[in-house]
Order: sequence, then C-alpha cells, then structure tokens
Amino acid sequence: MNDRTQRAFILLLLALLMTATRINHFAPVPDASWAVFFLGGLYLRAWTRWAFPLLMALAVVIDWLVISAQGLQFWQHYCVSPGYVALVPAYLSLWTGGAWLQGLPKQATWIMLARGALVLVVSVALCHLIAQGAFYWSSRAVVDPSVAGWAKNYADWFAPYLRTAVLYVAAALLVHAGVAAIARRWVPRAAAH
Repeated sequence: MNDRTQRAFILLLLALLMTATRINHFAPVPDASWAVFFLGGLYLRAWTRWAFPLLMALAVVIDWLVISAQGLQFWQHYCVSPGYVALVPAYLSLWTGGAWLQGLPKQATWIMLARGALVLVVSVALCHLIAQGAFYWSSRAVVDPSVAGWAKNYADWFAPYLRTAVLYVAAALLVHAGVAAIARRWVPRAAAH
C-alpha cells in the first residue's frame, strides 16, 4: 500500500468514526469529532488543504441531518447559536496540534508519548476555549452570561471533552501500533518469497 492509499484509507476511517459517533451527541458512545480532527492533523498533515474542509463539511452535514430528523430548523436547535461558526477555528486548533506533532523529529517512544499527550491536552483546551466560549457568549440558552458563569461552564465541561478525546486518540494509536507490528512481521516474510 502506498502513502496516498494509506492516507485515503485513514481519511475514510476518520470520516466513518465521526459519522458513527456524531449522530448521537449525548448517546452512551461519545462523539469522536475532537479526536478525529486531532488525528486528521497527525495523519493527514500533507492533505490539510482539502481534508480539513472535507471533514468540517461532514461535521456540519451530520449536525444538519440529526437536527432536521428531530423536526427542528438547524438554527433553532439548543446546540446551535451564532457561535456555531467558531467550530471552524476550534477544530482547526485540534488539527494544528496533530499536524505540529507530526512535524516534530522522532525521538524515544516515551518522549514522543509525553510530548503527544501535552500537545493533545493543549489542543483540546484551546478547542474547548473557542467552541465553549463562542457558544456560551452567543447562545440564547445562556440567560445571564457572566465571566464567573463562563469559567464554571468551561471547567465543568473540560474534563469530559478531554477524557473522550484522549480515549479515542489512545485507541487509534494502539491500533496504529498493532498494525505497524503486524506489518513489520509480515513484510519481511513476503519479501523473502
């Protein structure tokens, strides 16, 4: 499999993961969108120009379909406010974190893991700051916005969003490590034949 085919396969997997989990924002299976954008930057850095907008458009289409299926107008839904457009820079912060991490020189595994964990936490914190802030300050659902209320809301929701992103990214990296280990064992045997 060449590099282009691998990237296309990863893009397909990320799109499927986001589609499967974003359709039920509050279901027992949490939304993987934040991890999808971080992993997109990590694995699809060279395709940022079109892969990021494609995944962003997919997120909006999924939201529109889910909200329409509930019999609501898109802009009437609780989660949609004028701040909805801030999802673009919010998700771009996740993508940029993954892309930046991919661009770093390779080092010892534990150093890469520590650096990756730090970049993921910072990326999620920035994404949450943008997305949650835009929603909090522009939503009609927040009756009396205040700095104290915003700070509490940010703190209340940060850990669940971080936990979800970490779990999905960790799972993806474990799958990556498993596939790489299998490939290392299989490729030398295939070359010997």
